[in-house]
Amino acid sequence: VQLQASGGGLVQAGGSLRLSCAASGRTFSNFAMGWFRQAPGKERDFVAGINWSGGRTIYADSVKGRFAISRDNAKNTLYLQMNSLKPEDTAVYYCTADTGPGYIIPTHRYEYDYWGQGTLVTVSS
Repeated sequence: VQLQASGGGLVQAGGSLRLSCAASGRTFSNFAMGWFRQAPGKERDFVAGINWSGGRTIYADSVKGRFAISRDNAKNTLYLQMNSLKPEDTAVYYCTADTGPGYIIPTHRYEYDYWGQGTLVTVSS
């Protein structure tokens, strides 16, 4: 599976961005997908995950109510809508795919099999 993340950029606090992740190579609709982020000098942390159909989602407490993960299986694309952005959201954001059972949404990085290259989100105060 090849994953290509895009949509990052510089935004002021309180603003919004939408990240996209285009998938190719295998049947995208079979996989649970996720977004992680990594700030400078920190671990890569779970942000949000979605099951194979898009019917179930999970969020980190730090982004609940502000971020929304979704997917379009017809377009092989994963999204992350980020609203009310804060300076502490600044990080490189990675999309990832899990080839295990698509109804299970992993939350640990070692459970995911494929990673995109990352897209940088910078939130200024």
